[in-house]
Amino acid sequence: MFSPDQDVQLGREVSQQAERQLHMLDDQRVDNYLNQLGHNLSAHAPGYKYPYQYKCVNDAGINAFALPGGFVYINRGAMEAADNEAQLAGIMAHETSHVALRHGTNQATKANAWQVPLGVLGAIAGNSIVGMVTQLGAGFTINSILLKNSRTDETQADVMGTQILYDSGYDPRAMAQFFEKIQADSKGHATAQFFSDHPNPGNRRERVNEEVDKLGGPEANYKTDSEQFKSTKQYLVALPPPPKTSGPADGAGSSNRRPELPSEQTLALQTDELELRYPNNWKVSGKGSAFSMTPDGGVVSDSTGQASLAYGVIVNMFGPQEEVGSSLTLEPATDQLIESLARGNPDMRVTRQHERMRVDGNEAISTYLSNDSPLGGRETDWLVTTLRPDGVLYFICVAPQSDYSSYDRTFHNTVSSVRFRQ
Repeated sequence: MFSPDQDVQLGREVSQQAERQLHMLDDQRVDNYLNQLGHNLSAHAPGYKYPYQYKCVNDAGINAFALPGGFVYINRGAMEAADNEAQLAGIMAHETSHVALRHGTNQATKANAWQVPLGVLGAIAGNSIVGMVTQLGAGFTINSILLKNSRTDETQADVMGTQILYDSGYDPRAMAQFFEKIQADSKGHATAQFFSDHPNPGNRRERVNEEVDKLGGPEANYKTDSEQFKSTKQYLVALPPPPKTSGPADGAGSSNRRPELPSEQTLALQTDELELRYPNNWKVSGKGSAFSMTPDGGVVSDSTGQASLAYGVIVNMFGPQEEVGSSLTLEPATDQLIESLARGNPDMRVTRQHERMRVDGNEAISTYLSNDSPLGGRETDWLVTTLRPDGVLYFICVAPQSDYSSYDRTFHNTVSSVRFRQ
């Protein structure tokens, strides 16, 4: 679903949110070193020439991750755990390979809007490329779908990473050596987060050595270490220790908690499609005709660790299929939308059938649904649909059943405030 340019657009949006949520080291000396090393590696990455950039996260956990488009993050703990530059280059070549192989947007494409739970739709995806980009950009978490690497992904990144190390002049066996080292060191400890985000495909050393043999074996003058690595690591170790906890500050990935009730004070939102008002203690994620409005804490981690919307409003466009020779009408188009949503929400039920209403004077349909809540138990979903030139514009107002009465007035006020701009 994504072009390489859209990989960059998506990665840039997600990286901005990631850097607000993570504890970044923000040390020019360390980041300059990582970029110098990283650019030496990425110069040998095949495929599209992404604008690779490398930054250090001030986290003691041994981990690293890559976002689409070339945005690569290395934990301070990984740098301190590496015995030499070749081992650090190994984990960086592995992450660079995830970018070059486009694993993040491959996962996003697989989880298109109609194959994911309704709450995840609100937190993560729209039903178009633009909606997917903006909504995925609004949903950074370490458990993001963009970072859900499969064992096949890991094997591919190991093989390509070995090739990149070889072509960059490093000992290509260092990557497998580092993975084995952190796996051994992590027994009984929580510091090596790498394997929770990067499932071990098994036989890693054997596969890397096999690839090295195919490449003709290590070069006689391969690099293992550098004075710059040694001095940078020494500098890192002398810095104040990282915070005790690191990760998303709030919203997705934080502990699931009940948000404060919607404020009576409202803010105005304008898009190319519409204008509306929403509580001033909510935040807007996305843009155009694909966005969500949520309170702080409205996006939570579900039972799988995926970011999911539990409280708030989803706004999006749906393109129904039209029968040849017939004009599109609202009721069958709404039925198609509900059928599409049901494919990703097998426990979703219609609790109140279509009722006619108006949105800014336009014909609209109100439908009430019940679905599993990511917080456990059931939630109420108020679906409002109306026809627009580009398809069906829909609003889904979401809250747990036990709290829905506290949000009902806000939901109605928000939908009633809609004014179309064209």
